[in-house]
Amino acid sequence: MEDFPVAAHVYQLFQTASGFCGMAWTGDGIARFQLPTSDAVETERLLLRRLPQAEPGSPPVHVAEAIAAVKRYFAGETVDFSAIKLDLSGQSDFLKSIYAATRGVGWGKTTTYGALARELGAGPAAARHIGQAMAGNPVALIIPCHRVLAAGGKLGGFSAPGGSTSKLRMLELEGVRLAPGDPAQQSLAF
Repeated sequence: MEDFPVAAHVYQLFQTASGFCGMAWTGDGIARFQLPTSDAVETERLLLRRLPQAEPGSPPVHVAEAIAAVKRYFAGETVDFSAIKLDLSGQSDFLKSIYAATRGVGWGKTTTYGALARELGAGPAAARHIGQAMAGNPVALIIPCHRVLAAGGKLGGFSAPGGSTSKLRMLELEGVRLAPGDPAQQSLAF
């Protein structure tokens, strides 16, 4: 049996108006995005937790453009990430379909786990799988999992640094106003 090399991951850390982010890519596209933390060392630790073999490097033009778009996003500009090329290798076809549907939720719009399940032709029980897919989203923001809400339009959880508070802040950047969620779901800001 012939061994095939694993695509090499390269990454770069960068600062935004909301903190330090990290982006990793392969020759096939962006493979991981780390939402902001207040510390570059923490951002790097979180990014490398999922891609321990990744090496720092200079981004190609399309990745540099994605980094610039992220900076604009956190500066409050309207940004559309839907055309950014992603490397979702290792994800199941079902997860890829969930992520594709999520990428269709535009700036300032929201949907729910249940609505995504229906859009994919799945029953209500699939909403839980949608939630798990959002929690495991390797490129949060670019696949806008922050725009996916719990039933009834409630904020729901968010597995990124800052938890639901970060989700709420991202939605507010886009002009979406929700009532504060259950304080138990709140966490630190970016």
